[in-house]
Amino acid sequence: MNGAGTYTLLVRLPTAARVAFGAAGERALSAGWYAYTGSALGPGGFSRVDRHRELARGERDGRHWHVDYLLGHPAASIEAAVTTDGEDRECAVARALADGDTAAPVPGLGASDCDCDTHLVFAPERAPLERSVRAAHRSARA
Repeated sequence: MNGAGTYTLLVRLPTAARVAFGAAGERALSAGWYAYTGSALGPGGFSRVDRHRELARGERDGRHWHVDYLLGHPAASIEAAVTTDGEDRECAVARALADGDTAAPVPGLGASDCDCDTHLVFAPERAPLERSVRAAHRSARA
């Protein structure tokens, strides 16, 4: 994956799980779909998404971001990544998802370097969540 910008991972968690998110503490997560929004603006750009995929497949151990703890759970899998090239729209996308009608925010995760309450949201079904993610990325580009 080339380029840099903002990304949202669609993560499937087929069974409920308790996940320890490092210093953010443990959370009971419902089975369903999670959307995590981050930015990949540094030298590696969207290679960060590849790194997240490697972690979810068990090919990497290091945990650097809150989402890594979810992705490190053996049942979690990344099913899609939606990107906005060349723009830092991380907070705008995360807020749109957390404030929307489709998903429930998972407070305190993925937002340690900004004033957002969260960059991780939950929905029971993929299709409505994915539509909301794509719409949030389109709005962020406008």
